[in-house]
Amino acid sequence: MLHLYTDSSPNGFKATIALEELSLPYQLHHVRIDEGDHRKPEFLALNPYGRIPVLMDTETGVQLFESAAILLYLADKTGALLAPKGPTRWEAIKWLQFHASSLGPLLGQRVHFTLFADTPIPLAQERYQGLTEEAFKVLDQTLVDRPYLAGDDYSIADIAHFGWLHIARIIQFDFSHHRYLSEWFERVAARPAVRKGVTLPAPATGA
Repeated sequence: MLHLYTDSSPNGFKATIALEELSLPYQLHHVRIDEGDHRKPEFLALNPYGRIPVLMDTETGVQLFESAAILLYLADKTGALLAPKGPTRWEAIKWLQFHASSLGPLLGQRVHFTLFADTPIPLAQERYQGLTEEAFKVLDQTLVDRPYLAGDDYSIADIAHFGWLHIARIIQFDFSHHRYLSEWFERVAARPAVRKGVTLPAPATGA
């Protein structure tokens, strides 16, 4: 049995979308970050860093945190959302890593300095707005001649990017001037599993 420990956040939505896309049965455990659930001993036993999501597979004994690792595990477990071999597989992994090391952290910093910093720091706000804009441009250029990040097929790379871009839309980090990225976003957002995944364990109402 799969157990997912998560909250309504961009990283959490990656896991719920993937599980819904794969139609895998799982038990959802709501870790309410606003109430400090992620700092309680029982959750820190699952992830000592205190971050969601966490996936536990009681059938295999595998326990994972970090959303990219969870996406790779689910793809490997099912043989879906990641080509079995060849260039397309590595395209998906490459763009998954781009998200994990670039776009995701950059958007996270932009959210912090724009919405949550106790004291506004204009230089930091400007820096992370510029860096996320550069990342949006890279994605836009990549999607000029392909429907999905790895090529013709939807993959875990698309799921990873969608989680954060969904939040970017909610908090009005505009990327509508990037035509191909915007078209990709609407294409992914229309998928039934994506529509359901971003409501679990609850819809996001802020960053």
